[in-house]
Amino acid sequence: MDQANSTPFTTEIEQAVPPKRFSTPSFRHLKGDSNPKSHLKHFKSVMILYKVDNALMCKVFTMTLGGVAQDWFRTLPFGSISNFKKLAYVFTKECTTYRTIKKNPYYLYNLHKKSDESLRDYIKRFKAEKANIVGYND
Repeated sequence: MDQANSTPFTTEIEQAVPPKRFSTPSFRHLKGDSNPKSHLKHFKSVMILYKVDNALMCKVFTMTLGGVAQDWFRTLPFGSISNFKKLAYVFTKECTTYRTIKKNPYYLYNLHKKSDESLRDYIKRFKAEKANIVGYND
């Protein structure tokens, strides 16, 4: 049970208390196909007033992680993260490997309707794939 409650932060970060009147800003949550560097830049820009508070940056950053990224965070060894700079480095290094490869418009030529798929479902799938392609033009 103790392992389930342990975090990779040092005791100093764990015991740090947030400033008075601090309310957690709203963030975009990291998705599996998101760019970890963009996510980190967004987080830093929202937290710009609190950059000097290392413990707060660490604790709040973990709330922006979801899915695979949150699972990864929980696998870090206890006490291995002592500051935000190290957390940011480990995060970008690890989560870059989970990112999906960007597709180009030619990828759409390889999409075919499955035999058990309705035309409506195929069109939905096609549009969803098209929306994921950067630089697509009709």
